Amino acid sequence: MSASSPPVSARAVFAAFLRLGLTSFGGPVAHLGFFREEFVRRRRWLSDAEYADVVALAQFLPGPASSQVGFAVGYLLAGARGALAAWAAFTLPSALLLAAFALLAGRAGDLSGAGWVTGLKLAAVAVVAQAVAGMWGTLVAGEGAAGRLRTGLALGTAAGLLLWPGAWAQLLALLLCALVGWRWLPAAAGAGGDGALRPPRRSGGGRTGLGLVGLALAGLVVLPLLAPLSPAWAFADHVYRAGALVFGGGHVVLPLLEAGLVPGFLSAGQFLAGYGAANAVPGPLFTFASYLGAAQTVFSPLLGAVLGTVFIFVPGLLLMLGALPLWAELSRWPGTRRALGGLNAGVVGLLLAALYDPVFTAAVHGPRDLALALLAYAVLTAGKVPAWAVVLGAALVGGALLGR
Repeated sequence: MSASSPPVSARAVFAAFLRLGLTSFGGPVAHLGFFREEFVRRRRWLSDAEYADVVALAQFLPGPASSQVGFAVGYLLAGARGALAAWAAFTLPSALLLAAFALLAGRAGDLSGAGWVTGLKLAAVAVVAQAVAGMWGTLVAGEGAAGRLRTGLALGTAAGLLLWPGAWAQLLALLLCALVGWRWLPAAAGAGGDGALRPPRRSGGGRTGLGLVGLALAGLVVLPLLAPLSPAWAFADHVYRAGALVFGGGHVVLPLLEAGLVPGFLSAGQFLAGYGAANAVPGPLFTFASYLGAAQTVFSPLLGAVLGTVFIFVPGLLLMLGALPLWAELSRWPGTRRALGGLNAGVVGLLLAALYDPVFTAAVHGPRDLALALLAYAVLTAGKVPAWAVVLGAALVGGALLGR
């Protein structure tokens, strides 16, 4: 948390993230835009540099990237209670909606082509575009050689990821940006000022961080031993492994979940129906596991929904909580700040590439779509209308004009 920011209560964190959990459509990249709008630009609870540091760390950890960023933001603002408040408020709305959808046996049908869903995706285009523009001004643009170098890193990262997409390409690109920043950026131009993270004093330090990372890895050993004891443990094992081993979050987790749960726990048709529903609700796509737990009939659907919701997120959140104290200490070193300058420019480039694919390509399919996206961006930036209101307005307009 920024030294100049007032203390934030866990209750305030919960209220802010609950609104995001009810209105943040568009997938993990869009969520990062919503988070920046809420906590950097509107509430000013974090600086752009602090926020970019958290986003950069999430790119290097397996698990749900946007949920990890939200969890870390809650932790930096209000400690462990803030972290749990942020996760619960952002996650439970979509988890409850998807579990209810599973219990209703998919009566709602495929909502992916509904006009209001299209409107929500177009609002996400505007939100992500605003985030890219704002972070570019803070973390990339600048005079002299340092500004030109950061600009080259951002644009080069975006171009490279558009040509060679994928989680491993993202990791390689960010590592290269960090290396270039460490070698050639001056420390004063590194990461947007003194944006080193300041976790709460009761964070426990590096030893506690290493213990939490070890606990996350221990789950990969213990749960396979428990899996033969009951179908519930077997389900938890498959879900935990998917959450622990996937880089990039979002849609990348789907193949791991399908390989572990289809056809043993549910059919391919049930799996695809839930995937369609997961793309029509706000919040993290990882709550797809809540649907899977509620849709299976091998054991209690209610227990399955709880296990799916908890075990898909636990490994990534433990890794984030364990890595934050280590990251915070490293980020204070001059060499690390230079590397973070390059890394943060790479993060902006990553978001720029994602603004095109998948955010733009998944939402804009014609002139009317582009027109609504541009209007949403104008209302968001020039009109200074809150992001949640733009999202709801786009959903209403999309429902009236863009039904397919």
